[in-house]
Amino acid sequence: MPVPQRSAKSPRIASVPVVVSDRAAAKTWYTQQLGLDLIDDDDHWVTVGRKGEGAVLHLCPASENSPALPLEPGPSGVVLVLPGDFRAECARLEAAGVEFSHRPEEAPWGWFALVRDPDGNEHNLAPER
Repeated sequence: MPVPQRSAKSPRIASVPVVVSDRAAAKTWYTQQLGLDLIDDDDHWVTVGRKGEGAVLHLCPASENSPALPLEPGPSGVVLVLPGDFRAECARLEAAGVEFSHRPEEAPWGWFALVRDPDGNEHNLAPER
């Protein structure tokens, strides 16, 4: 099956929601401990990422979705790319208080690690290629 050609009207990824219990605490963790930039901070729309780099994480308090909506800790599916020396960057994050649910490891496909935010959301770390 042929792959359709991309056009200016093709979709792109703008944001990925991450459900958190406390947006202010999450904003602090994602910016000060993990080292992402605060992209937007406008009441409901709080996003973190890398300025000028595309997609962002939208920090969504569970309370805004539904008071009964439980947090679902575990794998988020988000992959965060670390530039530079992967193991050194992981050590820097750990020194900044970032919790690793899976320490840096080299697998047949390359290096990876898993970090856990204060709400239990796990994000994959991968080296820049």
